Amino acid sequence: QVQVAESGGGLVQAGGSLRLSCEASGNIVSIIRMGWYRQAPGQEREFVALSDSDLSTRYAASVKGRFTISRHNGASTMYLQMNSLKPEDTAVYFCNARTRAQNHWGQGTQVTVSS
Repeated sequence: QVQVAESGGGLVQAGGSLRLSCEASGNIVSIIRMGWYRQAPGQEREFVALSDSDLSTRYAASVKGRFTISRHNGASTMYLQMNSLKPEDTAVYFCNARTRAQNHWGQGTQVTVSS
């Protein structure tokens, strides 16, 4: 089993920055991909960014050039550096760790960007 836990959310003004962290534990060698998703009030959860086991990355068009995903410590720790934040980035951000068997989700961390 794999567990993931997010941290680092908060309140920031538009144009500011935040860094989210995700710590994976348990059977981390089984993780083939880690990523970030977000869910705004009344909306469905959407993809933000991901990092594959070869550390290649992909981003949603809405965050490309502003957000950077990275992984460290044998790929069990993942970060999302968020710059030039906009009010529309306000959401609960979830960490995801995918194994061949299933997806594992954290509880989420709130990011609020004020205008």
